[in-house]
Amino acid sequence: MRQMWLTRAAFLLAAALLASAPAPARADEAQPPQPPPAVGEQDHVLGKADAPVTIIEYGSLTCPHCAEFAHATLPDIEKNWIDTGKARLVFRVFPLNQVDLRAAMLARCVPGNRYYAFIETLYQSQNSWMRAADPDQALAGIARLAGLGEDKVKSCLADKSVENQVVATAYAAQKSGVDSTPTFFINGVKPPPEKNGAQPYEVFNQLLTAALPKS
Repeated sequence: MRQMWLTRAAFLLAAALLASAPAPARADEAQPPQPPPAVGEQDHVLGKADAPVTIIEYGSLTCPHCAEFAHATLPDIEKNWIDTGKARLVFRVFPLNQVDLRAAMLARCVPGNRYYAFIETLYQSQNSWMRAADPDQALAGIARLAGLGEDKVKSCLADKSVENQVVATAYAAQKSGVDSTPTFFINGVKPPPEKNGAQPYEVFNQLLTAALPKS
């Protein structure tokens, strides 16, 4: 896994969010990480709403480890846990750079029922659009396939409220102790580092089984 840092623009926006907040605690009064925000209206849920296990993933769209998880592990989680109604997934984007930030903004603008298909396509074609001479144009082409017209793509990328939403999600993630991508929480609990990140399915199967309600 690699360390996550907000882009300069995102950092400035995060600072603005903090402008009216109480002064932070001194180092000797540092607060422990908070649980991740509860699943809300802005989240996109893959799976049944009443599934007993909730997986929250914080991932970067330019992170190769996140793409590897999406390709190698997530299909088995979907088959054995999500499709069977035992778990649901909430994917939240944490941007690593400006290109990542703009991809995250477009993800928030695609129709809700195409959100996960859009994320999957971005990971499948990650090396292509991420290294394109004009990443915005490459992303726009993928977004159009997800149902965003040219005007909608332009308005989305220019919408500061969408940008602020992405930054607020990243800021909340940092307060929850997210410091690498991908990072997972299972029923609000962050597994230890050796069991977090882009782990093989066998590790996730153990974690998810342990999170099931005891009969």
